[in-house]
Amino acid sequence: MSLSIGIVGLPNVGKSTLFNALTKKSVPAENYPFCTIDPSVGIVPVPDERVQKLSEFSKSAKTIPAVIEFVDIAGLVAGASKGEGLGNKFLTNIREVDAIAHVVRVFKDNSVIHVANKVDPMQDIGVINLELVLADLETVSKRITNLAKDLKKGDKEAVLEENILKKVEKVLGEGQMAVEANLHEEEKLKIKSLNLFTLKPMLYVFNISEASENVEANTSGLSVKIDPVFEKGFDDLIKKSYALLGLETFFTTGEDETRAWTVKIGSTAPVAGMAIHTDFKDKFIRAEVIHYDKLLEAGSYAKAREKGLMRTEGKEYVVKDGDVIEFLI
Repeated sequence: MSLSIGIVGLPNVGKSTLFNALTKKSVPAENYPFCTIDPSVGIVPVPDERVQKLSEFSKSAKTIPAVIEFVDIAGLVAGASKGEGLGNKFLTNIREVDAIAHVVRVFKDNSVIHVANKVDPMQDIGVINLELVLADLETVSKRITNLAKDLKKGDKEAVLEENILKKVEKVLGEGQMAVEANLHEEEKLKIKSLNLFTLKPMLYVFNISEASENVEANTSGLSVKIDPVFEKGFDDLIKKSYALLGLETFFTTGEDETRAWTVKIGSTAPVAGMAIHTDFKDKFIRAEVIHYDKLLEAGSYAKAREKGLMRTEGKEYVVKDGDVIEFLI
């Protein structure tokens, strides 16, 4: 499945530098606003030693890790929701991603321009979040207006959607993110087509300079230094981004290839099989399943079967992270 995370923030906070370090792909990172006009996309492997171990176990010709797509989106500014800067274009780019990595500048460096002429992380967070809230408020208000005809007809689906939108509109009107409306999954699905910014999962990434390495950020997000030396920080960011999207990994392995497949947590075996091919859901018969560590411990599939470690699972089986699966169709 294709999954993308948009890297957003004010100009000059380190978005493109982070992107470069994550993807090792060259994009502009000059010291002036709007140097990144079009989003750059990088495919980043999810760090997972299990893939390599399984590949060595099977002596696979190819090893394919799970991946996440990172999108470097140019800096937003105050007024972006009204088209300030290149607001409309940037907001469109953010709308297309599955989750948001919000880069916040903590370091102080007079040689690096700050658009507000001062470093204030909480204020910067507020600026970006407010623009996303305002943009969502406009989207929700327009949708409510467009429902008017169906509401007059007494359309039950329209009434249901309006009730959900009114909840979201109230929260947005108070300057809060749409996630604060605490919608149920069914309600989120009902308004999914609106692709609201503030319903997307968000991870805060703090750009801390060497001089400020003892600074602790008061947030549930992840602190990383924007410096390619700190590889573990980037690995943690990638892993946390993967978790942020509610994902897990299962594996297929053999002489041809070992591959990590990405699925939503809670997926049944037929649904997980769709990651390999869409036909797997309808043609699914059963799955042979063993957890990766049990397979490696056994030393071979033959010994795993002898020890009764291989399980035959049906359509109702919920795939677990780390499962090695052979689908039978």
